[in-house]
Amino acid sequence: MRLPEIPWAVPLSVRLQSGSNRIFASVYDALDFLEHEWPIRHGQGYERAVITCRCALNRSVPAAVARDAFIGACLEAGMATSAVANHHHHAGPGSHGNKPLS
Repeated sequence: MRLPEIPWAVPLSVRLQSGSNRIFASVYDALDFLEHEWPIRHGQGYERAVITCRCALNRSVPAAVARDAFIGACLEAGMATSAVANHHHHAGPGSHGNKPLS
């Protein structure tokens, strides 16, 4: 079963350890990255972000709380984050906002 897209009010740009930037526009984007591409699969920030994102997808936690937890995990892993101003992401069915920037 595909989890619902729950967009963040303000997308997040993350500087990955490879040096590239990636945009995360929703709770699902963040959880998918945490579960499949995260460089360090331990730590308080990582665990809190995974749990909080799952709760947000179940609508038991606000999306903004999941975004804050994801930021904390990024900082714990040494990845800088910044808000994306004027980002117009229109995700269609099956699309994801966590594509590397060109």
